[in-house]
Amino acid sequence: MKKKNSRLPYALALLALGVVVVLAWVTKDRFTPVGPGSPAPEFEAVDRRGEPATLADYRGEVVLLNIWATWCPPCVKEMPSMQRLYEELSAEDFEIVAVSVDAPVGRRDPGGNPGGDVWAFADSLGLTFPIVHNPSGDIQRRYQTTGVPESFVIGRDGVIYRKVAGATDWDAPQYVEFIRRLLDE
Repeated sequence: MKKKNSRLPYALALLALGVVVVLAWVTKDRFTPVGPGSPAPEFEAVDRRGEPATLADYRGEVVLLNIWATWCPPCVKEMPSMQRLYEELSAEDFEIVAVSVDAPVGRRDPGGNPGGDVWAFADSLGLTFPIVHNPSGDIQRRYQTTGVPESFVIGRDGVIYRKVAGATDWDAPQYVEFIRRLLDE
C-alpha cells in the first residue's frame, strides 16, 4: 500500500511563519533600539498647568531630554548642573525638558517608590527649564531606559545624538561644546 504525502504539516508551518512575520512587522518599533542615531520617540506628559507636553513642542531645537524622579538622589544631584547649562545656552534654540516619572502624590509606582510633588521639588531647586510629568512612566518604555536619571541629547532633526545613563555634570565643558556643535549645524 502506497502512503499518501500529507501537505497539512507544510501548510501549518507556512501559516505559523506568516503569523510570526506579521507579528514582527506590527511590533517592530518595540524592538528597535533607542540610542544615538535613532529617531527620538514621541512622548506625552503634562506641564505645571496640566496642559499636554510632547517632544513635538520642541521641534527645531536642540533638546536635552532628562528622565528623572524626585525620590532619586542622583537626579537631585545633577539638576543644578542642568540649570547652569540651561542658563548658559537657552537663548540659542536649546531646551532642557525634564520628564518626571513620579507616581502621583500619595501613591507608589510599580517599583514601590513613593509619588512626589514634582512642582514643589522644581521650585525648591529654583529650576527654570521646562519640567513635565509622566506619572504612568510610559516614557521609560518608549526610551527603553534602565533607570533614572537617563538623558538623551536630541538634535534639531529629531535624532538622538547622545544617551547618558546616570547622573552627570551637564555644564562640564565637553557637554557644553557638544551641544554648541549641534546648535551650529
